[in-house]
Amino acid sequence: MAMLSMPEWKCPAWTQNASLVNTSSPLFIEVWQTRMRALQGSIMVASLLQILVGFFGIIGFLMRFIGPLTIAPTVSLIGLSLYDSAGAKAGSHWGISAMTTVLIILFSQYLRLIPIPVPTYSKAKKLHTSKFFVFQIMPILLGIAVSWLVCYLLTIYDILPSNPTHYGHLARTDVKGNAVNEAPWFTFPYPGQWGMPTVSLAGVFGIMAGILCSMAESVGDYHTCAKLSGAPPPPKHAINRGIGIEGLGCLLAGAFGTGNGTTSFSENVAALGITKVGSRMVILLSGVFMILMGMLGKIGAIFSTIPTPVVGGMFLIMFGVITAAGISNLQSTDMNSSRNIFVFGFSLFSALVIPNWIIKNPDLLKTGINEVDQVLHILLTTHMFVGGFLGFFLDNTIPGTKRERGIFVWNKVHLEDSSNTLGTKEVYDLPFGITSCLSSQSWVRYIPFCPWKGHRSLPNTGVIDELAL
Repeated sequence: MAMLSMPEWKCPAWTQNASLVNTSSPLFIEVWQTRMRALQGSIMVASLLQILVGFFGIIGFLMRFIGPLTIAPTVSLIGLSLYDSAGAKAGSHWGISAMTTVLIILFSQYLRLIPIPVPTYSKAKKLHTSKFFVFQIMPILLGIAVSWLVCYLLTIYDILPSNPTHYGHLARTDVKGNAVNEAPWFTFPYPGQWGMPTVSLAGVFGIMAGILCSMAESVGDYHTCAKLSGAPPPPKHAINRGIGIEGLGCLLAGAFGTGNGTTSFSENVAALGITKVGSRMVILLSGVFMILMGMLGKIGAIFSTIPTPVVGGMFLIMFGVITAAGISNLQSTDMNSSRNIFVFGFSLFSALVIPNWIIKNPDLLKTGINEVDQVLHILLTTHMFVGGFLGFFLDNTIPGTKRERGIFVWNKVHLEDSSNTLGTKEVYDLPFGITSCLSSQSWVRYIPFCPWKGHRSLPNTGVIDELAL
């Protein structure tokens, strides 16, 4: 968005009408590939900041200053800031979006404990039936699938309006035209497929601003993910490793020319709270499936036919759960304290007001330096950044006890969960037995993103000190 807002990167007028453009002409291809190459280079350079912050332990160091009053507004604003997008998509056909929402609520809340008998086979019991909690495992997928099927039937029987100007047209499954027929069966992405990446200084600073917001969101997502899946809060080495890996993901995304970076996906975190499925194997298999989808063009094209109101109905559920998950971080704070009510309320409300005003008055934020304007515009129009920054600043400057701020319980949980417990070891240690091989080495304690055996055997002196204080 930072790059596209610059005059030199705006699409030429002759490319605006897709029906009048020969998309296979060399001139048109060069127009969009030039932008892709600049975007690639900017993403790759900016991702180095995230790699540095993660693998060098900077984000872990900052975590000592980040408490519930910073995490709560940051995560809550992920959902609250997208109300307009959710409303626009759901409002494209309220009947279809309401049906999708009702189905997801029905499956995830009312029917989740009702098993479906399915035939299975084992050597001991031979052919028999077993209970399968399908509504608990995949309520969102089922809700989308049923609504998608209804929209398909309404489309083939021409019940939904075919005129794009009529209300309800976006509920049709053929809005994307012949996307499925035109998509290739197989494509293999590779680094530099759009040419040699170039670097734009304004683009780098703009994407760095996005990365700062991404890191704040990801820290909140890590805690929310752990909370919703019943895992201990993530220790510093896990947070460092997560942010560093996200930076590597951005570097690879820039090299392959995806046009975007990678970050933790808050909607999937919300899915944990709805489905109650927090299995790492599910995530690994999902990753394999997504890689295959990226190479099989027909599959990706099929998913692009999901009607807009179906997505809008899903958003009403997803973003609501994310908002509630963010607010739930306040349970360790003293919300009878006027100090905490002020910090949370002011941070949350200001993060809705300031970005909204700047979006409506973009020309009033001018410093005379184009690159600075780009960075300020992105930072101040990102609700998560504004809310998280205000929460962080006020919580660390306004006088208040650690118990009042929730830091006491926060640190106590972290210290207790950093002890020698099986749950923490299984969740946050390195896979394939790497931790067992490295943890006995003394030099591992100096690697910010590696768990160290010694940190588990240390007594909880921090908790005792806090109690003494």
